[in-house]
Amino acid sequence: MRSNFTIMSNSPDVIVLQDLGPWDMYQTITNDAENVVAYLYKSGRLTPPTKKIMYFDSDGEATELKHDGSGNFTGFSR
Repeated sequence: MRSNFTIMSNSPDVIVLQDLGPWDMYQTITNDAENVVAYLYKSGRLTPPTKKIMYFDSDGEATELKHDGSGNFTGFSR
């Protein structure tokens, strides 16, 4: 994983992440989405597989990382 983030909350329905940076050392969640989803899946944090992944990007905008429930990133939703 090339991004640096923290888990702000983790409920049965949604996990919420916050980008931490610094941007001269780490990619944003937006630019590292595939690895972020894979990491959350492999670490057992995407249970159930329908759990939403929300994050606050480097501009403070809330965005959803869409995934297929098997650790694969499928797109963004605002």
